[in-house]
Amino acid sequence: MNNHIGIKRLEHAADLPVPNRMTCGSSGCDICAAIENSVTIEPGSRVLIPTGFCFAIPQGYEVQVRPRSGLAFKHGITILNAPGTIDADYRGEVKIILANFGENAFTVQRGDRIAQLVVMSVSPMEFLEESEITETTRGTGGFGHTGV
Repeated sequence: MNNHIGIKRLEHAADLPVPNRMTCGSSGCDICAAIENSVTIEPGSRVLIPTGFCFAIPQGYEVQVRPRSGLAFKHGITILNAPGTIDADYRGEVKIILANFGENAFTVQRGDRIAQLVVMSVSPMEFLEESEITETTRGTGGFGHTGV
């Protein structure tokens, strides 16, 4: 097992920290905004924020992009496609889609911690069409099938 992810720092992230865990028990690594000027996100709007880093993720892994709980609770700022996925074969700059579901405009400054990254293992699978699939106790019960 490869226990590291190679990181390429782009020029516009020269002074920013690499993604890192804030405590030894943290699952996620915080990643910062690599923006030149502040960006204001109006309520109901979304923006694409560069991070200034490219990753070399080993095969068999993905990096999930997740919201930071403090930004979500205090300001209504979240990751629009949460959790976002950075695939093992993607080598471009990681950019974060921030959305404002809060009531007030929110301003992102250079170096602000805007998301957290969680490394997950993945198993490659193929979809195989079958005429019948196995039954389960749940069956076709969907949204809200277990009640309140």
